[in-house]
Amino acid sequence: MKKILLLGSGELGKEFVIAAKRAGQYVIACDRYECAPAMQVADECEVFNMLDGDALTAVVEKHHPDIIVPEIEAIRTERLFDFEKEGIQVVPSARAVNYTMNRKAIRDLAAKELGLRTARYYYATTLAELRQHAKEIGFPCVIKPLMSSSGHGQSIVREESELERAFNDAMAGSRGDVKEIIIEEFIHFESEFTLLTVTQQNGPTLFCPPIGHVQKNGDYRESWQPFSLPEDELRKAEDMASKVTNALTGAGIWGVEFFLTKQGEVIFSELSPRPHDTGMVTLGHTTNLSEFELHFRAVMGLPIAGIHLEHAGASAVVLAKEEADHDPMYNLITALKEYRTRVRIFGKHVQHVGRRMGVVLCYGDPDADTTALRDKAKRLATTVIE
Repeated sequence: MKKILLLGSGELGKEFVIAAKRAGQYVIACDRYECAPAMQVADECEVFNMLDGDALTAVVEKHHPDIIVPEIEAIRTERLFDFEKEGIQVVPSARAVNYTMNRKAIRDLAAKELGLRTARYYYATTLAELRQHAKEIGFPCVIKPLMSSSGHGQSIVREESELERAFNDAMAGSRGDVKEIIIEEFIHFESEFTLLTVTQQNGPTLFCPPIGHVQKNGDYRESWQPFSLPEDELRKAEDMASKVTNALTGAGIWGVEFFLTKQGEVIFSELSPRPHDTGMVTLGHTTNLSEFELHFRAVMGLPIAGIHLEHAGASAVVLAKEEADHDPMYNLITALKEYRTRVRIFGKHVQHVGRRMGVVLCYGDPDADTTALRDKAKRLATTVIE
């Protein structure tokens, strides 16, 4: 049995803990607030600010974990190098977490060091810098905090008069102590997709069938699998995913995001060194192993015989409708009357308008119409909270 310290205890962490507990492991779930989703299924929990390096070190020294699994961005990531030197396994690696928790590091790695095709971009710490770079990039453009999650602080700016608001939103939406933003060329994409990529301790890099997704203000709203992608473009995406994960090092699952243009060009967008929110569609039996089971096996060095599509599927998030310090009233009856439908409630006890509270999963035969599945999942997701 291994002792696993989970840093961040949201809905993705909850599913990882379930996978670990099914295999007999011991998990300590950590977050900045009590009774976070993963804490509800873990063996122990700790509540503290993970940007406080001393507090993080104290928790590590208290529990002496074998493995540290980061699940969020707001972590004092430089401390992970110290833990790794002490012999603690960091997932996927301290290098990977340090790079990917900050858009500046991962974008420079992808574009400048590896030569991957990305949107043109600049960084800014002041409104004056942002105005200058916006002139160089042109409108529309995309503005994001360097460190954020769930789309906080992201916006599309269509004219110069919107820059000040976007700058203030990005600074306010920044997580941690990184107060810098990135301004990107707006890619006129046909669609977006995620390529879940599994790097192993003792095996080849594996890929899940691509996942299409829709985001609103940078936050996931729906996803479906498989995503239709020509073979040549799929190979290009796999090549880019292999290059960037190999450069970052370590074992685990990675959510590698891409744009696909109308001309069929595949463009690298972002990367997460952990299960991806769009990959929750795999909880609906789309693949033979969910992304969380794949992540757990890779982390533990357990064999993965292969990944294949078992069902076509779609996911749609259940959103809170009000501001409240209590659980919403859930209605599962309407959704569960439907064949091949599942609902997962995350267990968040505080509501904010638009906060993800759960997900509806619909699936069918491998060749089923994903458009119909998407429509079904979105329709049912609106019925779960009364």
